[in-house]
Amino acid sequence: MIIIAALILGAAYGAFSAKRRGGNKLDMLQYAAVYALIYGLIGVVVTIVMAR
Repeated sequence: MIIIAALILGAAYGAFSAKRRGGNKLDMLQYAAVYALIYGLIGVVVTIVMAR
């Protein structure tokens, strides 16, 4: 559950970040994908730490 929330939060933050920098729709999509991956990996680590 943490991973899914992190993916959604990362995608939203990435799209917002690209929009703030003046990017077009493809820039927003790329930023959203990259931030979602990064936040997803952080979510995986948090989940593993909490399980131990």
